[in-house]
Amino acid sequence: MSLSLILLIVLVLLLVGAFPAWPHSRAWGYGPTSIVGVLLIVLIVLMLAGYL
Repeated sequence: MSLSLILLIVLVLLLVGAFPAWPHSRAWGYGPTSIVGVLLIVLIVLMLAGYL
């Protein structure tokens, strides 16, 4: 497994864990989900461009 694939899996898990529907993250709002989502999009673009 490459490092970028592991990072992609970790970011997807963080995105699911930070979603405000879960009881532990309901008070956080959409802030953490947005940040992790942007990081996930940047990682995917970098993987498709061949930089990772």
